[in-house]
Amino acid sequence: MSGPLDGVRVIDMTMNVMGPYAAQILGDMGADVCKVEPPEGDTLRGIGPSRSKGMGPYFMNLNRNKRSLVLDLKQPQGIAVLQRMLGQADVLLYSFRPKAMERLGLSYAEVAAVNPRIIYCGTFGYGQSGPYADKPAYDDLIQAAIGIPVLQARGLGEPTYVAMAIADRVVGMMGASAIGMALYFRERTGQGQVIEVPMFESMAEFVMGDHLYGKTFDPPLGPTGYVRMMDKNRKPYRTKDGYVGVLVYNDKHWKRFFAGIGRDDMARDPRYVTIAGRTENIGFLYDFLAETLAMRTTEEWLAFFVETDIPAMRLATPDELLENEHMAAVGFFKTVDHPTEGRVRIMDIPQAWSASQPGIRSLAPRLGQHSTEILASYGFSKPEIATLLAGRVIHTQETG
Repeated sequence: MSGPLDGVRVIDMTMNVMGPYAAQILGDMGADVCKVEPPEGDTLRGIGPSRSKGMGPYFMNLNRNKRSLVLDLKQPQGIAVLQRMLGQADVLLYSFRPKAMERLGLSYAEVAAVNPRIIYCGTFGYGQSGPYADKPAYDDLIQAAIGIPVLQARGLGEPTYVAMAIADRVVGMMGASAIGMALYFRERTGQGQVIEVPMFESMAEFVMGDHLYGKTFDPPLGPTGYVRMMDKNRKPYRTKDGYVGVLVYNDKHWKRFFAGIGRDDMARDPRYVTIAGRTENIGFLYDFLAETLAMRTTEEWLAFFVETDIPAMRLATPDELLENEHMAAVGFFKTVDHPTEGRVRIMDIPQAWSASQPGIRSLAPRLGQHSTEILASYGFSKPEIATLLAGRVIHTQETG
């Protein structure tokens, strides 16, 4: 066994980031993931530098532990192939709007009629009972819709997006989690089900868990926005020669910090003795930290924080992270041989399991690399596969 989902069959009808990330998590956990792609392939195949067409870095880091089937769903035979496969699958994961699935004849009612045990999971933009149901959704749009750029701006300058596909990846993780729990429910009851994981509502819960704040209460006891996180100085602090990330957070941390810099008077000040008082005065404290940390070098402060047991980390660039001593010790970044792309750097699965350790069984596939292999594993005969190839219903890496 390689991973807790060994033996689970997943049909992955997703592209871009959110759905593929969810499916990759399932693949990492041992599931047999069949990535269904149109003849032109997943859009992300073309992003970034590559050695081969369609094998860019963004795609490669979202599609390991999957097999690629190129299936033309514009042809009736393509739909028929997929419907036949769904009769044997455990999970259908899709990222189209639900009405598009209905037009393909792949609504939950139609799929469940063939396979009532299937876990039918949609990861898409908006809940289907609201007025946004048919709106398109992308990471930037969801960030904007739930106010992340405003939070990032902290009242200074222009609103900005987080510099990563945070909505796609967070909701992708939520989708994978929901599928795992639905599989557990099915093991106990034998019952499949349909799951909707909308980006808008999922990210609203994710963000507003921090920032509903005073409006948690009715009538409100204050505004939205967790004041500590919203302060303009909540950022890495400049030292004499660089930057350092530090979180002087609980009562003991602040007492040690004040004592260590010779400000015992502040350790006794009622404004700073409790977390409630510090939260009310967080703007002053962040300014105070910024002024104080500018007086010593990064190395001096890091030594001080180790001695006083205050959480701190050196500010790193992404390039420096690749050379990080801890990452090297745990073997997180590895350089391996891809079957077609040569030497590539990959990231290991950042979990440790005592009995069913997940693993990287295969790297990202070429477009259509496994088309015939997948159909054979789903019970299609050689003559049937040959007919589908001849009609260009399926494509392979060789036929294009």
